[in-house]
Amino acid sequence: MRRSVDELGHPAYVQDSLAVDLAHASDEQIFGPQSTSRVDLPDPGPWAGQIAQAIVEVMSGLRPAPQVVRWTTPQVYAVIARRGALAARRRASRSRAVAQRAIVRSVHVCEPDDGVAECSVVVSEGERVRAMALRLTGQDGRWRVEALQIG
Repeated sequence: MRRSVDELGHPAYVQDSLAVDLAHASDEQIFGPQSTSRVDLPDPGPWAGQIAQAIVEVMSGLRPAPQVVRWTTPQVYAVIARRGALAARRRASRSRAVAQRAIVRSVHVCEPDDGVAECSVVVSEGERVRAMALRLTGQDGRWRVEALQIG
């Protein structure tokens, strides 16, 4: 193979191709969310309390839904956003309706696998007490709500 040289006799820069075998990799493995190990994630207890507070506020129409989009899967976000929009419309139709802010009373965490946390959260809104279950998975260096159940 003959190499080209510049005016001073130095070899000219030649950009070669990088040999990468992507035959066995899917687009999701290359470009999709990447799992994160538990050691690279924050403590799930306080984080679950904060995201539960935000989710309840979105679902009661007190907070805009896009504030939780980064922390939820598309399926969970769709449910939260839909319930939040309904609550906001219902509140707007009532005159002088004052929504009570929800308060997270307790958070219990179980970690069944590396990078997975299952959390039960007790939330009170005025005199009403509700239970919330969250399944968090470590993705791209942060916790993400993968499943949500509210009682």
